[in-house]
Amino acid sequence: MTFARLASIVALAAVASAAPAAVTCPTGQVTGNAACCALFPIVDNLLQAQLFDGGECGEEAHSALRLSFHDAIGFSLQGGLGGGADGSILAFNQTETAFSANAGYNLPYLDEQFPIFLQSGLSAGDFVHLAAAVGTSNCPGAPRLKFFLGRPPPVAPAPDNTVPKPEDTVDSILARFADAGFSPEEAIALLSSHTVAAADVIDVTIPGTPFDTTPFTFDTQVFLEVLLKGTLFPGTGPHVGEVLSPIFGEMRLQSDFALARDDRTACFWQDMVNNQEHMMSAFATVMAKLQVLGQDTTQLIDCSDVVPVPQVLANPNIEFPPTFGTADLELNCPSLTFPSLATAAGPAPTVLPVPGS
Repeated sequence: MTFARLASIVALAAVASAAPAAVTCPTGQVTGNAACCALFPIVDNLLQAQLFDGGECGEEAHSALRLSFHDAIGFSLQGGLGGGADGSILAFNQTETAFSANAGYNLPYLDEQFPIFLQSGLSAGDFVHLAAAVGTSNCPGAPRLKFFLGRPPPVAPAPDNTVPKPEDTVDSILARFADAGFSPEEAIALLSSHTVAAADVIDVTIPGTPFDTTPFTFDTQVFLEVLLKGTLFPGTGPHVGEVLSPIFGEMRLQSDFALARDDRTACFWQDMVNNQEHMMSAFATVMAKLQVLGQDTTQLIDCSDVVPVPQVLANPNIEFPPTFGTADLELNCPSLTFPSLATAAGPAPTVLPVPGS
C-alpha cells in the first residue's frame, strides 16, 4: 500500500470519527443534530415565555424539576413497576396525582403544563424532562442538564408508592432508591434539587415554604441549614416527633434531617457543604441517569445543546445565616473536616414563601 493511499485512509477515518457538523436551524440557533431544531421554538416560546414566566427560577421551574423525579423514579430494576422517565405522570395525571406522594404536589403545576404539552407535539416523557432541564437552567448556579429526544409515549401509569416520602425511614428511602438503581451517594446528589424547592402540602397552612434561605439560587445552602440543630414540634398532630428548622419560615423535611445524620449518608451530605462544583457535577451526573430510566438510550437523540446555559454564581461560597455558627451544627461524619464558614451579618433570618405556590 502506498504512503498516499494510507494517508487517504487515515484522513477518511478521522473524518468518520469526528463529531457531527453543527447545524444552523431556521431560527438561526445552532445544534449538533438537525432533529433538535424543532425544540428551540418550544424552549423559547412555550417553556420560557409561557410556563416559566419569562425564564424565572420560580415555583413553575421548581415544580418542573420535582415532576421529573416523581415521573422517573416509578421504575424498578427488577421490573414490574412503571416505565421510568416516560412522562406517565403527565399522560396519566388523573391517576398518578392521586397517589400518596403526589397528591397536592403536582396537580396545580400539571394544570398549567398540560395545555402547553399539547401545543408542543412532543411525547409526554420528552416534554416532562425537557421542561425540567430548561426550568433548572433558570436557577443561577445550576448545572446545565442534558436532554435526550425520542421517548415513546407511556403505555400505563406507574404504580403507587414508588416515590419516597418525607416521613419514610432512611432504610425505606435507600431501599427504594436502590431498587431504581441509585446508590446512597446518588440519592444525596438527587436531593440537591431541594436547594430550589418549597413545600406546599406538608403543612397546607403555610404553602410555598422553602427548604433553605436561598430558594431561587442553586447553591449548597440547603446542605448547611439542614445540619443546624432544631427543635421538636410542639403539641399534637401529624408532626409530633419532627425536628423543625431553627430558621423562621423554613421547612425542614424529616427525610432530609435523617439522611443528613445517618451513618450511611452523613458524609455524602456534609461533603456538599460549600462545595459548589462538586454539587453541580454530582447533580448533573445523577440527573442524566434519572432522566433516561427505563428508556432505550440507543433510540434517543442528544439534544442537550437546546438547554439554556445557567448563570454562574459570582460567589459560590455560602455563609451561616445571621446569628448561627459552628456551635449550632449537628455533624455525624468525623472523617470530614467541616469547612470554615463566615456568618452573615444581620438579625435572625425570616424566610418568605415562594410566590405562586
